[in-house]
Amino acid sequence: MAATTKERIMDTTAELFRRYGYTGTGLKQIVADARAPFGSIYHHFPGGKEQLAREVILRSGRMYQELFETILGAAPDVVTGVSDLFAGAAELLRQTGYADACPIATVELEVASSNEPLRMATAEVFESWIEAGTARFAAAGMPEEKARELAIVLIANLEGAFILSRAMRDTEPVRIAGATTIAALQAALPNAQRAS
Repeated sequence: MAATTKERIMDTTAELFRRYGYTGTGLKQIVADARAPFGSIYHHFPGGKEQLAREVILRSGRMYQELFETILGAAPDVVTGVSDLFAGAAELLRQTGYADACPIATVELEVASSNEPLRMATAEVFESWIEAGTARFAAAGMPEEKARELAIVLIANLEGAFILSRAMRDTEPVRIAGATTIAALQAALPNAQRAS
């Protein structure tokens, strides 16, 4: 089934945000890349670029959370799942020439002090990811408080590694952040839940 104009606009915007951020992405670029008439932006997003960005942030956040759930769900244990998550992040960076990373963090770095509605949208996404990680780690036998702490560590390490890797054009930060996250996770899990 072909994507609707609105879906094409949102998909294109998410891709451009991953590469260029919020301020580096213009409406003319979005409609050109989405093969959409300029008026369709305001038809689907009457609030303009800010409304489009908010919807893209929330939609992208749900998609990345589903990816997280899929990766961890396919793994035999949470340690292997987190390892697979970091390995996938490194591969994405390599395959895209370090151009693509998380659109949520890319936008958040720009808007945290200048655009409260978009800051709130990114915070909402990060909190949903923390809740998903907390639930996954708690299900593996960790106390809830420790599970939340490690969910925050995972997200902070992954997002920070994306930033460093893009700047350095090297996956070393992702590898180190992954190893550090896995070590913390293994230390917090009951012995029966640890991967060998």
